[in-house]
Amino acid sequence: RPDWIAGRCPWSNAAVNILLVEDDTEAARHVVAGLREAGHGVEHCGDGPHGLRRATTGGHDLLIVDRLLSGFDGLRIVSALRQHGGHRPVLVLSALGTAEDRVAGLRAGCDDYLVKPFAFAELLARAEALLRRALMPAAPHSVLRASDLEIDLPSRCVTRGGRAVQLSATEFQLLEFLMRHAGQVVTRRMLLERVWNLHFDPQVNLVDAHLDRLRQAIDRGFDHSLLHTVRGAGYVLRA
Repeated sequence: RPDWIAGRCPWSNAAVNILLVEDDTEAARHVVAGLREAGHGVEHCGDGPHGLRRATTGGHDLLIVDRLLSGFDGLRIVSALRQHGGHRPVLVLSALGTAEDRVAGLRAGCDDYLVKPFAFAELLARAEALLRRALMPAAPHSVLRASDLEIDLPSRCVTRGGRAVQLSATEFQLLEFLMRHAGQVVTRRMLLERVWNLHFDPQVNLVDAHLDRLRQAIDRGFDHSLLHTVRGAGYVLRA
């Protein structure tokens, strides 16, 4: 069986390429087989350095990265991807399951964090939720603006003051929602439901961690901040 098999997205019939970075041979075999049975194309890398090279050079739609690779923290792959301007969604798998571990993963730039051991059905559901958001077509010629911040939805390009802003897929979704509700206070519950499709509190700082990264991306280096925390209420993007 070849290491790489192309697949198609079951709900849109679009070609989908998933990169799995996992050094546990048996676990990788199980995940690869399940993803392919679900109709997805999968490329598997069995070590951190190889995974790092493919993450930053390959045209994958989704990355699934084990955190505890042999002598290699998988978060290095996530950080490198973001530093190279990659906005593709990343799902991190890890046996490190404390709140601090999950927050560290989210702050490194991953879009979701699944603790081992896990049911494959949950991994598949999370992966497909990330893919749906990333592959959802934007309305043509749709541009959102707030002050000097601009989102071009068809190209998924974000700029502030003419300078490109690099965001992960989830950060992009957050910013789009906030810009569509500019000037309005949005709650954590609203963001959990609309961005993550979660109708319960996951008991981790999921929203806060992503908003912290988003704030750094769009406000750092500028004279005035656009993203604000409203204590006890939520968050607001003020133009």
